[in-house]
Amino acid sequence: MSESERLLLHFFAGWVNRQQLNVIEYLKEEDIVLREQLGGRRLRLTDTQRRRLAVRGKAIGRKALKEVACLVTPDTILRWYRRLIAKKYDGSKRQAPGRPRTAQDIVELVVRMANESPTWGYTRIRDALYNLGHEIGRNTVKRILMDHGVEPAPERSKRMPWKTFLKAHWEHMAAADFFTVEVLTLGGLVRYSVFFVMELKTRRVHIAGLSCQPCEPWMKQIARNLTDAVDGFLHDVRFIILDRDPLYTAAFRRMLKDSGVKAVRLPARSPNLNGQAERFVLSIKSECLNRLVPLGENHLRHAVTEFVRHYHAERPHQGLNNCLIDPDETAGRTIGSIVCRERVGGMLRYYHREAA
Repeated sequence: MSESERLLLHFFAGWVNRQQLNVIEYLKEEDIVLREQLGGRRLRLTDTQRRRLAVRGKAIGRKALKEVACLVTPDTILRWYRRLIAKKYDGSKRQAPGRPRTAQDIVELVVRMANESPTWGYTRIRDALYNLGHEIGRNTVKRILMDHGVEPAPERSKRMPWKTFLKAHWEHMAAADFFTVEVLTLGGLVRYSVFFVMELKTRRVHIAGLSCQPCEPWMKQIARNLTDAVDGFLHDVRFIILDRDPLYTAAFRRMLKDSGVKAVRLPARSPNLNGQAERFVLSIKSECLNRLVPLGENHLRHAVTEFVRHYHAERPHQGLNNCLIDPDETAGRTIGSIVCRERVGGMLRYYHREAA
């Protein structure tokens, strides 16, 4: 290359460099004007904008960025670029999942075994699951119970819940209660008391007495009837739940005790402790007695008797898995025309299939 050509090339390169510097100075000044228009508010950049600035800034280098970068500092742009590289090689989303979670049905089975068998420890529950075809570790059983707030076996076995105690004595327990009904007679309204007893396991109800003047001799006769050695309703019962009604006199309780039935008296004003009996009172009143006007004692006896028959043979019970207490031969049929059986003038209805 000749001397004149070399001189011309230097002149041209200097001119281009001056032009670039002028462009840069103009852009910097323009950026300053724009920031003044924003009033000093901080710019909110999107991830896409940060990515574009990071790529361009890396190509320029830190030294040049100090001269031209106005929106952010050079360190910020380079930090964005390092984050961009790290994101490219981040394989966490492509990693295979870790140990799979324990199936929900197994979790529910572990909690059920622990609650129903308070003396079973982690190893005993693990072995029981293995016999059912579920192979899990002892620590898995421990973790499941801890997650559900179930204490270890030594702590659980010290306290017997009421549910477990009642189920252990269910077959030999009964509950008794009164409810009152206003009856329209020739002499005006008369309040009648209805005394009933319920087997807690079967929910079977026995109307023990109905009177407008309940008294101790009446209650003593009821005690004799209930504890009769041949057909007494409490023949196989060992405990009967009573509230604090004054009609449960000391003589009445003593007669029960002499026949082998222990009266368990509840605290005052605690109807929830006799929930099954209270639920029967709610049912007979809401479904029958509150919907009619009893015209005399015989009318009341008929309505109560019909409801008890309906309660035993025609009404499903949630506490018995929606089954009937005393189903007849028509229950469960799938063939035959559907007919309706009515009681108390159609107030109580039962739908079943006729025999084919």
